[in-house]
Amino acid sequence: MTETPSEESIFRQDYADHYDLFYAGKDYEAECDLLEETFRRYEKGRTRTILDIGCGTGNHAFPFAKRGYEVTGVDRSSHMLTLARSKLAQFDSPPQTLPSLLQGDLRSLSLAHEFDAMLMMFAVLGYQQTNDDVLAALKTVRRHLKPGGLFIADVWYGPAVLAIRPGDRVRIFPTENGKVIRIASGSLDTRHHLATVEYYILHLQDLSVVSETTETHHMRYFFPEELAFFMNQANLNLVHLSVFSDLNQDAGETSWNTLLVAQ
Repeated sequence: MTETPSEESIFRQDYADHYDLFYAGKDYEAECDLLEETFRRYEKGRTRTILDIGCGTGNHAFPFAKRGYEVTGVDRSSHMLTLARSKLAQFDSPPQTLPSLLQGDLRSLSLAHEFDAMLMMFAVLGYQQTNDDVLAALKTVRRHLKPGGLFIADVWYGPAVLAIRPGDRVRIFPTENGKVIRIASGSLDTRHHLATVEYYILHLQDLSVVSETTETHHMRYFFPEELAFFMNQANLNLVHLSVFSDLNQDAGETSWNTLLVAQ
């Protein structure tokens, strides 16, 4: 049986320290716009409270807090949360609107609150590799959702993963005094619906090596009937599946990232 990675095996300090650099070009505000559109389309009451599971460095939590939502962010990685908490001092809003940031494992999380909406963005659900772990994560969702509340996530879509297949990529990120080189190499385990991405990260400053690290991320990819079955087992109802960036476009073999909505 494949084991789910421990906190120490992924999103360690070296990787976390470069996380915001790697995704500086990701339009989080536009993603929050899309999520608000999803709220309006499927909510049964006004969405006010959000639980952001796998919040990382807070790149969805902070925009939503600025928009007036009461946000709680949870992440398993202490290193990612340290970076998220460092942003609290830069948050230009009244203290009562600051997001709450907690460390926890989404498979066993138990908070004393229910929420109008729960998010697992940037393929967080896919880090749950086994069927048991996926179901445990979804049962956590069910425990924390108010009646009629929304669960929204993006996942790697199986038909697209098999059609496109992961490959090797090299990206160079300029820094003030040097650059960070990230090499990603991907492979598939079709028996277990897993894509493995091996990361090698080299940080150079003034031609000297500042840090060098590797991480291996195993990502579960999902198929439509599989998702519907998991939701049903967790007493959730899958109500929407589309291309991640467009609620009106059905997921297909070219849509690696798929948006799902459940209630």
